[in-house]
Amino acid sequence: MVAAVFHSPPEATASVPAHSGAIKNIAASAISTNARGQKDLENTPRGPLPTRAFWLAVLPPLCGFALLIGVWALVSAGTGASIPGPAATWQQARELFADPFYRNGPNDQGVGWNVLASLERVAVGFGLAAAVGIPAGFAIGRFTFLSRMFGPLISLLRPVSPLAWLPIGLLVFKGANPAAIWTIFICSIWPMVINTATGVQRVPQDYMNVARVLNLSEWKIATRILFPAVLPYMLTGVRLAVSTAWLVIVAAEMLTGGVGIGFWVWDEWNNLNVAHILIAIFIIGVVGYALEFALVRIASAFTFEETRT
Repeated sequence: MVAAVFHSPPEATASVPAHSGAIKNIAASAISTNARGQKDLENTPRGPLPTRAFWLAVLPPLCGFALLIGVWALVSAGTGASIPGPAATWQQARELFADPFYRNGPNDQGVGWNVLASLERVAVGFGLAAAVGIPAGFAIGRFTFLSRMFGPLISLLRPVSPLAWLPIGLLVFKGANPAAIWTIFICSIWPMVINTATGVQRVPQDYMNVARVLNLSEWKIATRILFPAVLPYMLTGVRLAVSTAWLVIVAAEMLTGGVGIGFWVWDEWNNLNVAHILIAIFIIGVVGYALEFALVRIASAFTFEETRT
């Protein structure tokens, strides 16, 4: 009876190792979980890295705009506010863009209509230049005789200022609007002709040898071989042409009058409204940047990775 009091039952004695094994399993699982958690923490991107990249992308442009506004404010103060400062120009811009599409007659329209009129002229002149310049570039680049024939003419006419062609347009077309479109046409055609011809001339000779062996027609050579290879060069010429066209249309509209952002700038100068001139400068810059950005994205979509810069 005494021994029965001091000796443990067989079930209790057998259960001790079972509990001990469970404790060991739980401990091992906890250690493994902690190890995995530590590894995940090490592999997780740290917070400061995206923040640093964000500020590296945003801070330099902000500094540039801050410098521009600071210099602008100093110039305004130095001229006795004859050139409006940033605050006064901003107030004028808010009033101007409150109703950008009003009409009070043919010579008194909102800035929105003037921008659209300029874009319409650029689109027409640029479209005509593309319709003529791109096929001409293909032909000049494809045939040596045409290249030698038109090369000196292009070298002679390309450096001529586009505005020098404006009186010719006024004389021929007898109207300000077609003369402005003619000026856009003549300044837009050269980049497209030159870049397209350069792209055709840089097509690998092996491609042309294969076309000769297969006895392909000129149409198939142009559509199946030349066009895919020349497309990046052609789009570069298009991008340069539209930038030049937007630069030239402002000066052309100053001389021809009518409706357009260039005429609007000149009209505001006649009214001595310098704040509106500064606003127009920003509008011209924003529209030009938007056109450039759109064409760069289109060119990047059709350009091979190894040829992108």
